[in-house]
This record gives sequence, structure tokens and C-alpha cells, in this order.
Amino acid sequence: MNPNSEKSAGSLPDLYTLAEDPVQLLRKLIAIPSFSGEEINTADQIESFLNHHDVFTFRKFNNIWCYNKNFDPSKPTLLLNSHHDTVRPSKAYQHDPFHPFIKDGKLHGLGSNDAGGCLVSLTAVFLHFHDFTDLPYNLCLAATAEEETSGEKGLKCILPELQNIAFAIVGEPTKMEMAVAEKGSMVLDCTSFGKPGHAAREEGDNAIYKAFADMQWFSEFIFPIEGDLQSPVKMTVTEVNAGIQHNIVPGECNFTVDIRFTHAWTPKEILTTIYNHTTCKISVRPNIMNPSFIDGHHPLVMAGKEIGKTTYCSPTSSDQGWLEVPSMKMGPGDSARSHMADEFIFVDEIREGIATYIWLLETLFSNHGRKKNLLVSDNY
Repeated sequence: MNPNSEKSAGSLPDLYTLAEDPVQLLRKLIAIPSFSGEEINTADQIESFLNHHDVFTFRKFNNIWCYNKNFDPSKPTLLLNSHHDTVRPSKAYQHDPFHPFIKDGKLHGLGSNDAGGCLVSLTAVFLHFHDFTDLPYNLCLAATAEEETSGEKGLKCILPELQNIAFAIVGEPTKMEMAVAEKGSMVLDCTSFGKPGHAAREEGDNAIYKAFADMQWFSEFIFPIEGDLQSPVKMTVTEVNAGIQHNIVPGECNFTVDIRFTHAWTPKEILTTIYNHTTCKISVRPNIMNPSFIDGHHPLVMAGKEIGKTTYCSPTSSDQGWLEVPSMKMGPGDSARSHMADEFIFVDEIREGIATYIWLLETLFSNHGRKKNLLVSDNY
């Protein structure tokens, strides 16, 4: 990199200093309820934080995005994305989910792990590189809404407005390992029909029993697996609702099925299989999330391997499903803590996440420079 730039690559900054503001930002975000579709106040907080650090921001609904100071439209752009919406807290919480506190190195609170730690870490990394004049790629930071519900007013709605996105890092808790593939997701609302009757007499046709037969099929059916691939489709019944009182045979039973799938099966193929094996009425919810994949030889993945990161296929879904460019899911925290009661993230995970992201990007930028120099040499 050019040593005469305003900032240039070099040794990592002191992580305690670099992480201090983002950790304080995360505490503020935790204290603000931001359920999917209700993120206006966290969006305000993020926008204010970036503006305070002299970053010009764009906004659409509750999505905030910005670019590095020396943006060059002739260069490809790396998107740094994470979300600031949360699920609703579990009733099993022992602590106030909106009261952030640190104990034994853990920052507790709703959204701390999923995905606040990732969001503030990527924000710190963006600010670190914001003033560089010699980056081989532009950087775009996008703090987006409605990820937890795959909503229409989240990342999906701003993608047409982002500048020349070539590839992306999506911040989700992965223990800072590289999720190079991610299953897509599809949700079905199913209804089994019977005939109401009195429970004390031999009358009626119990819709619960009909639904149970289909639910059992969903739990037991295995989609064919090719070679050594992991199970390409996972179907799970997650909600059931039937009956109006104890002595009436229910005439209707509703249940929901969560489906996760790889590129091995298309949504149409999955649905055809389901229709051929079940009797319930099926309604497919909108916003099916596509599975994601980034080639193992992509420069971003190669840079990650160079710094010792491992790769894996993630069983969970994220906003990667909206992206049509290569993307990798990576962030501090542990996916196993997501949506759990008394959610937390270690403060050191945030510090280490910032360091690893910077190391990854430094390596990516350096490799780009070496490749460019090799191409110049080959021409002479």
C-alpha cells in the first residue's frame, strides 16, 4: 500500500481502544427493543454513532449504509453486512433482556450474540479502514433490519441501491470461522381437515389424527443424499394448533413446517415430494431464502485460509439468501447461543473478532496487490 496515504496497512491498533466504542454501542443497542419491523430506534442509534465518527450515511426504512471516505466507482465493493433486529425474548429469561450488563467477561442482553457483536465488530473494522486512500476495494457497511423474519424492508430492499457490490461478508455468530455455504429456508403453513363431533360419541373425524400422520412423515422422510454430502433437506414441525374445547373432536388442525435445504434440491422439487406424500393443505410463505455458496478459491476464502481459518457449511439461514454475489458468513459469538434465554457474548470475542476481520482484510488487500504485481511482471 502507498506509504503516503492518510492511513495505510500495518500493525493492528490497540484492540482495547478499538473495541471500546463498539462495545458501548452494543450496550446501547441492547437497551433498545428492536424486534423485526420495529427497529426505528436502533437505526437512529446506529446512524447517530456513524455520523459522530464523521461518516456520511444513507437510510431507507430502518436500514443504514455507508461507504469508505475515498470511494472509487471504478473499484469493486466489498459489502460488510449484519443486522440490528432481534427475535422476541424467551419467557425463560432470568435477567431483563433489555438491561445490558457485563459479568465474568460476558456482555448479557437480547441481541448481544445474534447479531449485535458481529454488527459492532464490522462497524469498528469499517471505521478503521474508512480514511484509507489506497484500498484495492471499496467498503460498504450495511446495518440492516428484518433479518429474523426475512422481511421485505431489510437488506433485500436496499440491494438495488448499493454501489457495485462484488462480494460480501455477512456478520453472524460463527466463532470467527468461515461459513462458505449456507442452507436456504422455506416455511410451510399446513392444515389438516376432519369433521367436528362430540368426543363422547363415535362421531366426527379427528383432524389432529390426520395431521399427526403427515407430521410423522415430515419427521421421518429422508431426501436422497448424493455421495458424502450432508443431509440436503431438513424438515421440522415447529408449531401446532387445534381444538376449541376438551369435548369436541377438532375439525381442523394447523401446523407449521420449517425446511432447510441445499443446492441439491430446489424448492419446487421439495414441494412436489411433499405433495406426493401428504394429505394436508399447504401454503408456502413468501420470501423463500436461497442457499448460499462461495467458491473455495475465491480471494476472500483464500485470505481466510491463509490466516488459519477453517470452513464449514452452516445449517442456519441469514440475509445471505438475498445476495446474488459470492458471500461468506463470519462473525464473533456462537450460533448455539442465538435465540436462547439470557443471551450473551464474551467481550473478548468482540475484540478478537475485530482483530480477525482486520487481519483477514489486510491479507485480502495484500494478496490483491501481489496478484496485480505478478500480472504486470507477466506483461514485460
